[in-house]
Amino acid sequence: MFELSVPILATFVVYLVGMIAIGAWLYRRTSSLSDFAIGGRRLNAPTAALSAQASDMSAWLLMGLPGAVYASGIGSIWMAGGLALGSYLNWLIVAGRLRTFTERAGNAVSLSAYFESRFQDRTTLLRLVSAAVILVFFTVYVASGLVAGGKLFNSIFGVEPKVAIAVSVVVIIVYTFLGGFLAVSLTDALQGTLMFFALLVVPLIVVWQTGGFGDFFSDLQLINPDILNARKEVEMSSGDWISSSGTLGFIGIVSLAAWGFGYFGQPHILARFMGIKSAAHVPTARRIGTTWIVLSLAFAVMVGLAGIVYFDEQLADSEMVFVALTTDIFNSWAPWISGIILAAVLAAVMSTADSQLLVSSTAVTEDFYRRYFKRDAGDSHLLWVGRAAVIGVALVAYILTLWNNDSVLEIVSYAWAGFGAAFGPVIVASLYWRNMTWVGAFAGMIGGAATVIVWESLGSPYDLYSIVPGLVVAVLAILGGSFLGQKPEVDLTPETKETVAAE
Repeated sequence: MFELSVPILATFVVYLVGMIAIGAWLYRRTSSLSDFAIGGRRLNAPTAALSAQASDMSAWLLMGLPGAVYASGIGSIWMAGGLALGSYLNWLIVAGRLRTFTERAGNAVSLSAYFESRFQDRTTLLRLVSAAVILVFFTVYVASGLVAGGKLFNSIFGVEPKVAIAVSVVVIIVYTFLGGFLAVSLTDALQGTLMFFALLVVPLIVVWQTGGFGDFFSDLQLINPDILNARKEVEMSSGDWISSSGTLGFIGIVSLAAWGFGYFGQPHILARFMGIKSAAHVPTARRIGTTWIVLSLAFAVMVGLAGIVYFDEQLADSEMVFVALTTDIFNSWAPWISGIILAAVLAAVMSTADSQLLVSSTAVTEDFYRRYFKRDAGDSHLLWVGRAAVIGVALVAYILTLWNNDSVLEIVSYAWAGFGAAFGPVIVASLYWRNMTWVGAFAGMIGGAATVIVWESLGSPYDLYSIVPGLVVAVLAILGGSFLGQKPEVDLTPETKETVAAE
């Protein structure tokens, strides 16, 4: 446990109260399921961009990626590069069309409803399967955020992990329950800004203390030149603090870079595309979001390298390198700054978990409850069902964390691959291929999700990230399945074509 001070405690309390206050402020602006799920499609470009990227990166940005670099060197930059490219392409080829198509598909507020309308599926299988995939993988994904939150509270306040995770759950539930999509998007935009400046300040302080960038990178070369070799893998040991362990091969590079393909299927990111005011706002949002993610990923890599230079002894948990640097640098002379920066870690946790809870609750409400139990439910009734679903999904995720000892990165990688393979190819094909059928979409979802689950259960053969075989199987299944089933009549009116062209 790190040394706790009154400024750090006060900063955390102010931050948590502020998040709840935003939820309470937006409570009266949330009067229907559409408001709760996608904010009535009222997001401006900056809020959509920052909230999408913050909810995308999660605690992985401040814990998982810096920890990976701290533990094994610059090789993780392949992952960062893939994510930056994937995010840009997602904004470029998916955002504008998805915003337009979901509105025309009966004003769909969930991916499941969009799939059913887009492919004119009368069997309801697409809605059922896609909602089930969302619930399964998002429960795992939310658990990764709760694990990160538990680590943070445990290290800062000395709270037992179970209690620490419970605190995170309660705060996230409260403001998501109250304000829905608007509260989640606004808090995520603020949290994204906080995360950005925290990542900027900490490594630059270490570089300054070292004597500048030249001395900083010279120190890394002296410790081990392989740290800065993107093709080399390094490992840490007590006898030789950093020692080379091998060369990163083609499969390793592909596995890391393939993370970028996961973007096309992440429901919590796609929800921001659905909630933006219009497709005409997408280019501005794309520029803001791409700038944020490129710089944030670069700074996160620098945090891991800064930890290697700064600490003489190996940290017990590499994923705590950002927290360790912050407390060691600022606690003695600027504890308020330490509190603000550490709050950024909590922001990273919340910015993803709240979005995932919201999408999951929408799936429960729109795709199960209204579709199969109460078709004539009114807006007010569905709104409260959605709020209740937030609590239910959060509790299931909390229970899951009690039996999970994996790292934040391991949990995130599983859920990211699951969504990327199950939804990514289906989403892209649905926006660009008129002849795709509901059978192709169904086969693609099942094939992608099942391949990831099986591949992970086999221990990732050949050390190949499960999203790669998952995507291959999904694409083949879509192509093969679309020979079956009736081709939907996609009505692209001139107005729609003009809107899509605004991308």
